[in-house]
Order: sequence, then C-alpha cells, then structure tokens
Amino acid sequence: MIRVLIVVATAALAMGFGAFVKRRTDAAPTQVGHQHPTQIDRSDFDDRREWLAVAFTSATCNTCIDVERKLRVLDSRNVGVHVVEYGAHRDLHRKYAIDSVPCTVFADSLGVVQAGFVGPMSATDLWAALARVRDGVEFERCGEATASD
Repeated sequence: MIRVLIVVATAALAMGFGAFVKRRTDAAPTQVGHQHPTQIDRSDFDDRREWLAVAFTSATCNTCIDVERKLRVLDSRNVGVHVVEYGAHRDLHRKYAIDSVPCTVFADSLGVVQAGFVGPMSATDLWAALARVRDGVEFERCGEATASD
C-alpha cells in the first residue's frame, strides 16, 4: 500500500511540475507581420501626378523623421510626396489600417500600391523602389524587389 501511495505522489508531483514548466515556457502569441496598404484612394491626397509616394508617420517616431527627409527628395513633376502624420491624420491611419510606422508606399495613377515598406529604409532603397515601379519591375508583398521574368 505504501508503494502505491509513493507512486501516486510521485506521479502527482511530476504532473504538477510539468504543468508549471509548460506555463512558464509557453511561446508568445504569433502575430501577423506588419503590412502596408495595397490600394490608396487618390482623392485622399488631391494630387494628380502619375505616382504618389506616401509615408505614414508619427511625431513620436525618430525613424519617421529620417524616412520623411529621404522621401521628400523624390517630390517632382511626376511624383507627389505626402507625409501622413498620425496626430494630424488619425482618420487616414485608421482607414488604411496602419499599425506600424514608418510605413511608406508607392501608388500608381489608379491608386494601386506597387511597392511598400514598413520600417526604416535607406535613400538608395527608396530611389530604387521608385525606379523599379516606374520601369514595371514586379515587387513581392514585403516590398523587396524581384525581377519579373
């Protein structure tokens, strides 16, 4: 009888310890990666230029300041640059489901986003992205360029 009690007690301790360890080591919940919009309503920006470069930013984001500075250089006869700061344009951040800044997109004349980035990027990346979309090179969903062969 004592052996049975020892076995039951040992099994109970093992199960309790297993539950304790499992509770402590549960993986963090999986999260969907941050995504950029796939379509822009051109009327939100009142800009008739062929291409729109739109950066969704926040005044509290240091990286956003750098992205905005780099993006403004692209403003030209064919490219309209728009910075949508969260504090001033919460409605547009909600409309496009922006959940991470900076988020930068290049949209064509129909508002279809041809390339997008979430997070910081170099000036070279921005220039290359604009050149690729203007030349018709296909982009993957994450915003990294790939040849369209």
